[in-house]
Amino acid sequence: METHLVDLLLKDSPAPMVILDKQMKILNYSEEWLKVHDIKEETLIGKSITHLEQLIPKALQEIIQECLLGNQDRNSGAKFILPNGNITWLSWKINPWRNADNEIIGLIMFLENVTARKRKEELLMKAKSVARIGGWEVDLISNKVYWTDITKEIHEMPEDYVPSLEEGINFYKAGEHRDKISLLVSDAIQNGTSWDTELVIVTSSGKELWVRAKGEAEMVDGKCLRLVGTFQDINEQKKADIRFKEVSQRLSIATNAAGIGIWEYNIPDNTLIWDDNMYKLYGVRKEDFAGVYEAWESTIHPSDKERSQKEVALAIKGEKDFNTEFRVLWPNGKVHTIKAEAVVQRDAQGSPLKMIGINWDISPIRNAEVQLKKLLNATREQNEGLTNFAHIVSHNLRSHATNIAMLTDYLIKSEDDPNPEDMERDEIFKMLGNAAESLNETVVHLNDVVQIRSDIREKIEKIAIYPALQGALKNIGKLIEDQKAVHHIRVDENLKILAVPAYLDSILLNLFTNSLKYAHPERRCEIHVSTLTTRENVILKFRDNGLGIDLKRHGEKLFGMYKTFHNHKEAKGIGLFITKNQIEAMGGRIEVDSVVGEWTEFNLYFKH
Repeated sequence: METHLVDLLLKDSPAPMVILDKQMKILNYSEEWLKVHDIKEETLIGKSITHLEQLIPKALQEIIQECLLGNQDRNSGAKFILPNGNITWLSWKINPWRNADNEIIGLIMFLENVTARKRKEELLMKAKSVARIGGWEVDLISNKVYWTDITKEIHEMPEDYVPSLEEGINFYKAGEHRDKISLLVSDAIQNGTSWDTELVIVTSSGKELWVRAKGEAEMVDGKCLRLVGTFQDINEQKKADIRFKEVSQRLSIATNAAGIGIWEYNIPDNTLIWDDNMYKLYGVRKEDFAGVYEAWESTIHPSDKERSQKEVALAIKGEKDFNTEFRVLWPNGKVHTIKAEAVVQRDAQGSPLKMIGINWDISPIRNAEVQLKKLLNATREQNEGLTNFAHIVSHNLRSHATNIAMLTDYLIKSEDDPNPEDMERDEIFKMLGNAAESLNETVVHLNDVVQIRSDIREKIEKIAIYPALQGALKNIGKLIEDQKAVHHIRVDENLKILAVPAYLDSILLNLFTNSLKYAHPERRCEIHVSTLTTRENVILKFRDNGLGIDLKRHGEKLFGMYKTFHNHKEAKGIGLFITKNQIEAMGGRIEVDSVVGEWTEFNLYFKH
């Protein structure tokens, strides 16, 4: 009965226990022992434990045999390499089993597989070694200090070194670092507070190292009994962090000075991170920015949005580098031009992860380019004018000068003639006067052309077209009345354009007088004036039913200086030349359409 009870108690024991006889045969065991060692056999009773070599290594079998001689043995965890190459850790306690005569008749063995726990401990120790993390302890009751081997190694102290609390603190660099650790230790002892800080120590060889020191107090009844913590060498990491901060600070100074914004777009998450400069470049407040791709997209000028979207998509696909420029529309309505460059980061499979890039404002450059183009255009037009002047000087002035020289020479010769005819001399004087008058008129026309583009920007203003038309009609009222001409003005009285008042008066007078001058002799002159407004311009349409112009013959030279197309005694060929120069100086242009013998229409484009 008693033996049966013992067997039941052994089977249900929570400990992994096995009983052996003197021949190392298994007499009994607990279910926990089978479970811990993952033994699948139905029965092991009577079998030698040596046949379980995969579970009981030979080295342990030798220890078991030693215990059969009367020795005890225990181990909290030993490492073995099994025949199949696996590694296992076993923990055991072995005691001899004696009979009433104190003779050894077997062994009682507690045997546990602690592989999982020991593997974790081993990995932890290796991790601590690689990470250079050591431990320390201060027993305030006995006033003893304990350092692990890695802690001693970090301080460059030998393995047998036994520090004191004061010595440990004195390893910290004198000044702020030593003062700080002293304050932290004192506060922990008094109040039980913990700490986690980064400080500099000076090793036994005099080398300065950055370390991370962590500590906590163990309190009982408000009294600190023990301080424990870890000690990690972070010198390389800390120096790298310091260098990175220095570089980042220099980069920040440089980017701020240059106005460069840095951004990062996480493609899978659709999140967008901006630095402070980016908000300045886009004229938005940080709290108003949603931090997603669509938030950036909403700032792009409507005319540039589609192109910008395509360039981002091409960069993400890897088909094109992201190196572009686009305009952004600030909340206050201002337009700025942004230059953007970025690189795309990808994973091992080539899938896009991030776009990292920079932006900067190139509005001043683009504005300068626009001004430069205007200046170049103005220079080109001035050069064209100068070319015309050269033709005038070489032809017209030479022609007038030749006439004057010939007439003067004739007069000198006539003085030598004993019988000059007074009538002929008077005629020569009259011709000489006409030549001089023509020369003077040419010089005046040249001066008019030269003055067209001088300080034009300071003179442009908003002018109502309708009153300007009425003023021009009033100036030529007598001519209109004499020719019995009619005019039809269909212009909004409030419509305004950007123009120089004197230029506009000159242009309108020239167009009206041209219509009267070149009216068709077989019908009454009719002049129609109307306007058409577009997004960019106000188009003034000036149409008459006069002689018309053969544009196939004269279209290319229509606005040339001294170009005439009808045999009219008052035709000078200067009016349309000056009109074209005046309207172009104001940022507009003039176009003409005509049918010979039927009508002519001038379209004048003004800014508004």
